[in-house]
Amino acid sequence: MTGNWMDDPAVAHISKSKLDFLQSLVFESQSLTKEQMMPFFMAIAKRGMDNHISFSKDEVEIITTTIRKYSTPEELEKIDKLTKLIKR
Repeated sequence: MTGNWMDDPAVAHISKSKLDFLQSLVFESQSLTKEQMMPFFMAIAKRGMDNHISFSKDEVEIITTTIRKYSTPEELEKIDKLTKLIKR
C-alpha cells in the first residue's frame, strides 16, 4: 500500500483506536491464504467485540474507499475478493 491511508482527510473523523485496529488487521492478513481468511475474520470479529470496536455502515464505506485509493493493483484484487467473501 502506498502512502498512509490513515492520514487521509476522509477518515479524520473516525477514532484513532478504530483505525489502529484496522491497520493491525491489514498487516496480520497480508500473508493469509483464501482458506485461512474465514477463520481469521471470525477471530477478528471476536477481537473487535472484546475491545468494543464496531463500525457503522458509513464508516465501512469511507474506510474502504480510502484504502482503495492507496492500494496497489494486487491489493485491490485482494480487497475485491475479501469483499465478495464477506457479502456471502
